[in-house]
Amino acid sequence: MDSRSSHSARPVLITDAQQSRIDEHNSRRKRYTITMGLRIVCLILAAIFYKIVWLMAILVVLACVLPWMAVLIANDRPPKRAERINRFGHPAPDRALGSATDSSRIIDG
Repeated sequence: MDSRSSHSARPVLITDAQQSRIDEHNSRRKRYTITMGLRIVCLILAAIFYKIVWLMAILVVLACVLPWMAVLIANDRPPKRAERINRFGHPAPDRALGSATDSSRIIDG
């Protein structure tokens, strides 16, 4: 029995490459569809609970705000990965520049 057959069919991620544009677009479209579906649910619930005015008002306001939120959420791209750069650390000793105490090595001009 092959050891690979017991694992998932997805390959192991060994790179820091970003998600492909097609996958990113599909995830954005999925988020937009879910949010707009929630808007339809809010409108249906507002129609069902029309006798409870405060609940209907909340659902209608939510249904009015959700399209704007759906566009903002769908247009938001995933954040770039943060790279930790040590800007205050000292370089390796063999690569460090020497001090300017030796005047014969100073070049003016």
